[in-house]
Amino acid sequence: MMKDTSVKEKLFGQKVRSGIVNGIIYVILAVLGILWVLPIVYLLYTAFRVTPSTGIIYDVIPPDLELGFGNFVRLFNETMFPTWLGNTVLVAVCSCALTTLFILMVSYAFSRMRFKLRKPLMNVMLVLGMFPGFMSMIAVYFILKAMGLTNSLFALILVYSGGAALSYYICKGFFDTLPRSLEEAAILDGANQWTIFWRVTIPLAKPIIVYTVLTSFISPWCDFIFVNTIINDATKYTVALGLYRLINAEKSSFSENFTVFCAGATIVGGLITALFLSMQKYYVEGVSSGAVK
Repeated sequence: MMKDTSVKEKLFGQKVRSGIVNGIIYVILAVLGILWVLPIVYLLYTAFRVTPSTGIIYDVIPPDLELGFGNFVRLFNETMFPTWLGNTVLVAVCSCALTTLFILMVSYAFSRMRFKLRKPLMNVMLVLGMFPGFMSMIAVYFILKAMGLTNSLFALILVYSGGAALSYYICKGFFDTLPRSLEEAAILDGANQWTIFWRVTIPLAKPIIVYTVLTSFISPWCDFIFVNTIINDATKYTVALGLYRLINAEKSSFSENFTVFCAGATIVGGLITALFLSMQKYYVEGVSSGAVK
């Protein structure tokens, strides 16, 4: 009886300690979750705030508060937001297509082909891919200037897709999981590597293609640094640079256009969020499959 009682007391003590630890963890996670959500809530709140219509508010619910779509109307009527959005979509789609194609081809070559410099090239590209892209910003700018390509959307597409192959490793990991027996069967039927790539491998690679498309699209969609360096013409701004200049053009611009800025940020964030959520299933599958190796 004494032993049974002591065992029960130990189990009870363990449950109490476990409950306390879990409670502390849940409280910390809840606080972090609230801190993460608050900026998004404030962005949406300010975007739909019609009055007061200027600057940052310090009262949670001001006495003259009015909500509506007035800031979105101003965004499309008083700014060049439609042009900026069109430029962003053009650059993001073109960069995404080129980047996806480059990554798939390089990943397939490293996964299925064997040549002398294969491992050294993989190691070099992996190391180069670890460096942040903005470190090459000045060199890229002078190269583009020497080629007469500055202040053009084509230059942005080149910048975003030029180093795409450095991000091959996840896609290569996915190709490594595909059975070689399918390719061997295709070779017996007379198919070459190009035919195998397009007709055998690509149809099986939907998850990793979706993952690559999403990651390739998000980068030019959200980028500010390279656009700010390369583009000076307001008609060629992307939304990131356009919205930044909207509230920084003059000293009074921030107070006058802050709510309009939030409306633009809501549209930009909402579009990319909808795209991500619609393809989330394939995104997770591509990440998990590509990480097996």
